[in-house]
Amino acid sequence: MLRSNQDPHHPLKKKSASGWSSDKKECLTLSYSHHHSQLLVSIFQSKSLIWELEKMGRFSIPKLGFLLLCCLAVVTEAAYVKYKDPKQPLGVRIKDLMSRMTLAEKIGQMTQIERSVATPDAMKNYFIGSVLSGGGSVPAPKATPETWIEMVNTMQKAALSTRLGIPMLYGIDAVHGHNNVYKSTIFPHNVGLGVTRDPQLVKKIGDATALEVRATGIPYVFAPCIAVCRDPRWGRCYESYSEDHKIVQLMTEIIPGLQGEIPANSKKGVPFVAGKNKVAACAKHYLGDGGTTKGINENNTVISLNGLLSIHMPAYLNSISKGVATVMVSYSSWNGVKMHANRDLVTGFLKNKLKFRGFVISDWQGLDRITSPPHANYSYSVEAGVGAGIDMIMVPYNFTEFIDDLTYQVEHNIIPMSRIDDAVKRILRVKFAMGLFENPMADNSLVNQLGSQAHRELAREAVRKSLVLLKNGESADKPLLPLPKKATKILVAGTHADNLGYQCGGWTITWQGLGGNDLTTGTTILEAVKNTVDPSTQVVYSQNPDAGFVKSGEFSHAIVVVGEPSYAETQGDSLNLTIPQPGPDTIYNVCGAVKCVVVVICGRPVVIQPYLSSIDALVAAWLPGTEGQGVADVLFGDYGFTGKLARTWFKTVDQLPMNVGDPHYDPLFPFGFGLTTEPTSHN
Repeated sequence: MLRSNQDPHHPLKKKSASGWSSDKKECLTLSYSHHHSQLLVSIFQSKSLIWELEKMGRFSIPKLGFLLLCCLAVVTEAAYVKYKDPKQPLGVRIKDLMSRMTLAEKIGQMTQIERSVATPDAMKNYFIGSVLSGGGSVPAPKATPETWIEMVNTMQKAALSTRLGIPMLYGIDAVHGHNNVYKSTIFPHNVGLGVTRDPQLVKKIGDATALEVRATGIPYVFAPCIAVCRDPRWGRCYESYSEDHKIVQLMTEIIPGLQGEIPANSKKGVPFVAGKNKVAACAKHYLGDGGTTKGINENNTVISLNGLLSIHMPAYLNSISKGVATVMVSYSSWNGVKMHANRDLVTGFLKNKLKFRGFVISDWQGLDRITSPPHANYSYSVEAGVGAGIDMIMVPYNFTEFIDDLTYQVEHNIIPMSRIDDAVKRILRVKFAMGLFENPMADNSLVNQLGSQAHRELAREAVRKSLVLLKNGESADKPLLPLPKKATKILVAGTHADNLGYQCGGWTITWQGLGGNDLTTGTTILEAVKNTVDPSTQVVYSQNPDAGFVKSGEFSHAIVVVGEPSYAETQGDSLNLTIPQPGPDTIYNVCGAVKCVVVVICGRPVVIQPYLSSIDALVAAWLPGTEGQGVADVLFGDYGFTGKLARTWFKTVDQLPMNVGDPHYDPLFPFGFGLTTEPTSHN
C-alpha cells in the first residue's frame, strides 16, 4: 500500500539533490518504490488520494493524471525482463535471471524436498527449486490424476509467487511406467525389457510413460536406470537391462521416448525436452552402481579405471548424446571413494570431459550417506557433495539444515560462489529448455492417458517379447509349448499365479511393492489363462496343492507360477537367490504328477537347477507388470517365444559373480540363450 503522504519518506515528497520535482522523476521514484503490479492496483484503487492531494494543492488533476500515465509507462517498461521472454536465447535468459538472484534464491534452486514437507510457506520462504515424491509418497491412497495435478499446482503457485517467480520442478520415480500412481500402466521392469533387445519398443514405452506422468501434472522422472548389473545378488538387479553394457546402451533409446528426439544440430551435452507432452529424464546411478562386491547395495565397486569406463560408463555417453536432462549420482563407492564425494568423476569426467550440460542430482539423502553412519558430520557431507559437483540435493526432509549449512559455507568461502553459480545455471538451463517458465501449471488435458488401452496393449507386447523359454519338453521333438487352448481340465497353481503385486514387483504403488490384487488395475496370469482358453476348458486354481490332489485331478497339464516376493533396493539383496517356500514344494507336487510348465516371476536369475529335471517346460517371465495377458498370449501360441537372456543364468550362487566373457564361464543357461516357438494362431 502507499504510505501516508505525511510520511517524510513518502515517494511523492522526494526531491533531488538540486531541489527539482520533475514529474517524470517523481514517477520513477514512485514506480520503483513498490512492487510494480501491486503499485498500480494501489494507485487506481486510491481515487480518494488524488482528491486529497488536489484539495491540499499539492498537484493539479491534469498533473496527477500525467503522473499516473507515466507511472504506467515505467511499470510496463520495467515488467519486461529478458528471462521471461521465450524469444531470447537460452544463455541470455539464464544470465539475466542469475544476475537478479540472491544467494538464498540460488541455494533454494539447489534444494529438492519431499512433497510431505513442501508446504506453500516452505516453497515461498526458502525459494525451493524442486519437489519429489519418494517411493509410494502420494497425495492420497488411490489418488486420481486430478488430485495429483491439484497438489502439484498448489506447490507451483507458491513457487511462482516468489519475487522472481521461478517455477519449481516436480520429480518422481517412473521406473516401469508411472509406477506410484493408481491405475497407471505398469510395464515390465528393465530386466525383462533387456531381453527384447528392441530399442524401438523401449522408446515407445518412454513415450507412453511420459504421457502418463504428464497426465498427473509431473514433468520430471528419475529414469532410466542404466546400471550394468554384474551380480544378481544385488537387490536392484531388476532395474538393470543387462549384464552387458551394449544392451544397456541400446536401451537408452527410452530417453528420446521420454524427452523427445533431440534436434540433429544440437550442441553436445545440452539437455533437451520437447514440450508439454514430454518429461525431463534422469540417467542413474553414476557410476558403477551395478558392480559392487557381492552385489551389496550402496557398497564398493572394486574395479580398475579401464574396467569402470568400459563396462559402467558407455551408456552415459549414449544418454548424454541423446540430450538427457539430468544425471543422478550413485550411493556406491568406487575403490573406496563415495561417488557422492568424487569430484574427479562428477566434475572432472561427467561435466568437463563428457561436456554434460544438464544438472547432476544426488540420490535420496545422498549427502548424508557420504559418512558412516549417515549424517554423522553433515556440514562435511555438504562441503564434499556440493564440492564434488552435485547441483541439486535430494535432501529430502531436513532442508533448513542443508540450506543453513550451505549458506554458511558460501559466506565463509568454504564453497566458492562459482560452484553455486555452476549448479544454478545448470538447473535453470533444464527448466528453460523444457518450457517450464512458459507452461509452469499443469492442466487436465492428458488425464485420459493414464492407464489407457493403447498403453496397456504396448505393455502386453513388451511382456510377450520379454519372456524367455528356457526348456520345452524332454527333447526338441516333444515340446510341451505352445499349450492347446482346448483341453478337458487344466491346473493353475503357485503363489504368483493370482498375485498382481508379485507380478509387478518393487517400485509399484509403494517403494517395496505389495502382494495381492488390490494395489492397482491389471490382469493376473490366472485371469489371463481363463481369458485365453477355449470356453469348454475347465481351469482349476489351487495355490499350493498337495501331490494327492494333483494325481487325482485328471489334469491335461498344469501351469505353475512361482517366484520372488516384491522388494526394492537393499531389502532385495540376497546371498542365496532361492525361490521361497512354498514355491519349490508346489513345483515338486505338481510337476511330479502331471505335465507342467513352470513360469518364474523374478527380478533376476534364481536357483532353479535342483527342480529342472522334474519340470517339463520352463519360462522366465521376470517382473511383467500389470498386463499378465501377455504371458498367456505366448503360452497358448497366439505369439511365439522370441526372448533371449540378457543375463547369465547361474547353476549355483557359488559361481557368482559370473558374466558373459568371463574365464571358467559355466552357466546353467548362457547369456543370449532362449528357445523359440512358432505361433499356432494369430489374434
